[in-house]
Amino acid sequence: MGDTGSGPPQLRPGRALAHTLGASGSGSPHRSDSRPPQTPRGVRQPDPDGRLGTTPPVPGRPSSFGLLGLLGFFALPAVLFALITWQVVVGGPLARADERLSAAVVQPERIYGFLSDFGNSTVAVPVLAAVLVYVAWRARAARLPRWWLEPAAGAVLMAAVPALVVPLKELTARPGPPTMGPDSGTAFYPSGHTATAVIAYGTATLLLLPWLHGRRSRRALLAACAALNLAVPFGLIRRGYHWPLDVAGSWCLCTMLLAALWLFLSRSSRRSSSRTPGSRSGPS
Repeated sequence: MGDTGSGPPQLRPGRALAHTLGASGSGSPHRSDSRPPQTPRGVRQPDPDGRLGTTPPVPGRPSSFGLLGLLGFFALPAVLFALITWQVVVGGPLARADERLSAAVVQPERIYGFLSDFGNSTVAVPVLAAVLVYVAWRARAARLPRWWLEPAAGAVLMAAVPALVVPLKELTARPGPPTMGPDSGTAFYPSGHTATAVIAYGTATLLLLPWLHGRRSRRALLAACAALNLAVPFGLIRRGYHWPLDVAGSWCLCTMLLAALWLFLSRSSRRSSSRTPGSRSGPS
C-alpha cells in the first residue's frame, strides 16, 4: 500500500544519503553539505517576482541604452537643437537674449584663448588618432574578431563633424560677436571648435573605457573628458569667439552623434563577445 497520509515522506532504508538534507541544514535535497553549488545556474539569484534572473552579460560595455536612455540622448537634444537653430535663423527672443548674455560675459584675455585652443583640430584630432591606434592594437592583441571596427567607427564619426557643421554654418549664416570684427564673416553657428572637442575627446573616452581597469582610472578619464569639453566652450564664450548659443547648438548635435556611437559600440561589443565567449580578456 502506498502512503496515503498528508505528512512528509519518511526516509526509507535503501535511500542514498546524498538525497537527504544537507549536513548543515542547507535545505537542498540534492546536496550533502553546505558548499555553494558549482554550476553557474545554481548561483543565479531570483528576480523580485521570484523568477530566475538572466545570466549577466559578458564583461564589456553596458548592454543597451534602454528606452528612456534612447529618448533622452536622441529626442531631447534633437528638439533643443531645432529650437536653438530656429531662434538663431529668425533672430528670435532667445537669440537676442543670447547676444545680451555674450556682451555681459566677454573678457578677451589670453587665458581664454588658450582654453579654446583645445578645440582646434590640430590638437583634438591627434589625441583621438593616438587613442584609435592604441585601441586597435589592444583589440588585435586580444584576438578580437573585427578588431578594427570600433576604431574605424570613431574615425568615421570624427570625419563626419565638418560634413555636418560646415553646411549648417552656411545655412544659418550667423555673424560673430563684436569682438571678432566686421570682417569675421557669417559662419559662427554651430561652433566648430566645440563640435571638434566633444566628438574627439568623447569618442576617445568611449573607446578607452572598456580597456581600463579600476574605478580610479575610469573616473580620471571621465573627469579629463568633462574638463576639456567645459574648458573649450568656456574659453570660446569668454574670449568672444562665439555666442553662447553657438556652443549650445554644438553640444546638442554632438550629444546625438556620441549616443549613436555608444549604441553602435555596445552592439559591436556584444556580438564579438558572443562569438568568443572565453577569449575576451581585454575589456572589463
